[in-house]
Amino acid sequence: MAEKRSVRQATVRGRRVLVRVDFNVPLTGSGEVADDRRIVEALPTLHHLQTAGARTILLSHLGRPDGRKDPRLSLRPVARKLSSVLGQPVPLAEDCIGINALQAAARLQNGGFLLLENLRFHPGEEENDPTFVQELAQVGEVFVEEAFGTVHRAHASTVGLPHRLPAYAGLLVEREVRELSRLREEPEHPYVAILGGAKVADKLPILNGLVGRADALLLGGALAFPFLAARGLSLGASPVEPGLEEEVASLVDRASKNGTVLELPVDWLAERPGQKEVVPCPADAVPSDVLVRDIGPRTRDRFFARLDGSATVFFNGPLGRAEDFRFSPGTREVLAGLSTLHGFHVCAGGDSARIARDLGVEQAFQYVSTGGGAALEFVAGLDLPGLSAIPDA
Repeated sequence: MAEKRSVRQATVRGRRVLVRVDFNVPLTGSGEVADDRRIVEALPTLHHLQTAGARTILLSHLGRPDGRKDPRLSLRPVARKLSSVLGQPVPLAEDCIGINALQAAARLQNGGFLLLENLRFHPGEEENDPTFVQELAQVGEVFVEEAFGTVHRAHASTVGLPHRLPAYAGLLVEREVRELSRLREEPEHPYVAILGGAKVADKLPILNGLVGRADALLLGGALAFPFLAARGLSLGASPVEPGLEEEVASLVDRASKNGTVLELPVDWLAERPGQKEVVPCPADAVPSDVLVRDIGPRTRDRFFARLDGSATVFFNGPLGRAEDFRFSPGTREVLAGLSTLHGFHVCAGGDSARIARDLGVEQAFQYVSTGGGAALEFVAGLDLPGLSAIPDA
């Protein structure tokens, strides 16, 4: 992929610079930031702009307020955390558009920061409404894309603004494109992708993109369910996403023709609703009253055998219900084994990275992407509208 015009090339001294960041961070029960990784990842760009004398105005969403103002999803805790991390006050404007935002931006001094309130309090953000884009654009003079995790969305702050203002890629976005291009352009083979989690309908197009690129796809979690169902196997009481039969059959056929191996679970760890007992079972004999929760030990061995000797590995999981310790061994042991192997290993997505950290297997990866869906779509060769909107270098 062509390099994008960099924030390093932008003239920013004394100018109001709108920076789209991804501060969609988890909060504690008391409303404080629980994990500041996404904030920390943006610091190189923020420090660059500060040193260059920009008046930096930060744009982000938090959660899914569905176009309505929800005090529980205010960015106020993020402003507090960012102030602490930067070592200087970062005020929060009451809105991201309108007179309040304009006045707050006008008060900024060179090297200062301002955080605007949650973009998704307005329906125009996700609708990429031209009027909303124009109101956002009035607050700044230059646009910097630093939220790699949202560049696969055609929203006002990702594709609308770079068409209204001079647009540049932030340092994090540059790094993401550089590292993930090693998987997208000419990955070193054998190349294995480990994919799990839910949202099966969303991930099938990604799997299609990986067919022919990757040598093997190791599928766990609910992502494997429709493929096993297509073989006539029962998943017990586990829900199988409906309406995917034709797409699954087409993908299986393409994989066969392109030499991409689909490695599916051969055994599971399951549970009966309301009981704590872990029920091991082979994939071809799942009891009708159990919920499948994790890949079993035979599957772990098969997955690791496929990983042994690999040169490139892409992980977007988990392979089971890893937040429950009873059903974390699948993900934990596969990644622990991966950490003993040489090669270029990439983990994608905040949830996947958090699971790897919580399970103590972060050392398995040479690069951890901040993007989940965006990283998946990028490595599968799909166009990301937020990146396409930034001029090439």
